[in-house]
Amino acid sequence: MSIELYDNYFKANRKIVTVKDVEPEKFIVAFSQHLKRQGRFELPKWADVVKTSKAKELTPTDPDWLYVRTASMVRKIYIRKGIGVGGFRKIYGSQQRRGTCTNTFSKSSGKIARYILQQLEEMGLVEQDEEGGRMITKEGQRELDTVAVQAAAEEEDGEEDA
Repeated sequence: MSIELYDNYFKANRKIVTVKDVEPEKFIVAFSQHLKRQGRFELPKWADVVKTSKAKELTPTDPDWLYVRTASMVRKIYIRKGIGVGGFRKIYGSQQRRGTCTNTFSKSSGKIARYILQQLEEMGLVEQDEEGGRMITKEGQRELDTVAVQAAAEEEDGEEDA
């Protein structure tokens, strides 16, 4: 309880200006809705039948899972540049259950990560880094920050109504 009071004390006069200032869940939901509304991100034909990893048994239940994964990936690139397809395979990997054998770590699908990064490059949000991986462009940073400010404003409106 005391930690919450301490956090609220410092949040009182803080102005939201970047992605790092917003709760990750709120930003990812807001940016995925932004991508869906904008219509620049193309959903592939295989999006409804593909598994996200060899460790998974079923396809994702959320029909907008690709928008959510894209928002999550672009946020990770914003926070830490230089992440490539291999890094995202490791980040989104999970434990593979093998029946009576012990569980082992299994990387996620590289095709999904590669496709999302290519789409983000076409949109102009991300570019290839000289040292490897991807980094945010200036236009991408501007767009992400505006969505972050809008997400924070929605968050404040929700708190005032409660």
